[in-house]
Amino acid sequence: MSELNPYAKFLDGRPLATILSSTSHEIANKLQMIGPDRADESPAPGKWSPAEIVCHLADCEIAFAFRLRQTLAEDHHVLQPFDQERWAAPYKGIRAKDALTAFAAFRTWNLVLIGKTLDTFGSKPVIHPERGTMTFQTIVETMAGHDLNHLAQLSRIATGKQ
Repeated sequence: MSELNPYAKFLDGRPLATILSSTSHEIANKLQMIGPDRADESPAPGKWSPAEIVCHLADCEIAFAFRLRQTLAEDHHVLQPFDQERWAAPYKGIRAKDALTAFAAFRTWNLVLIGKTLDTFGSKPVIHPERGTMTFQTIVETMAGHDLNHLAQLSRIATGKQ
């Protein structure tokens, strides 16, 4: 069994709401630093381009949306893991700008839900088949750590410090 939140090490002590609400803006800033000419370039063989990273973030926001809502709606729900590499197969050629627009819309909607429910339902349990029993709060923490992980990747690409 792996750790409940493999992205916990990226959390930096800021409130989760602060991290989650700033991610769309931070992605936009990183993409501006990278520039449109480099957005589709992989930083190294086998690594995602900045555009593909943003596509991944948009897809994950959809997955997190579903997980959050199922956790609230169902007791003892078992989350469905997914293969991120298989989901990434169609990313080539999708513009970072389009992926960011999707991410920002999904994130805004998820923030409304999280803002209304976290205090009351943060301890509600849910089962991840690979990680074990976690809570609604753990999902939110995972979202924030996942954001910070990929923002750091985009920063390294922007500054050329792979």
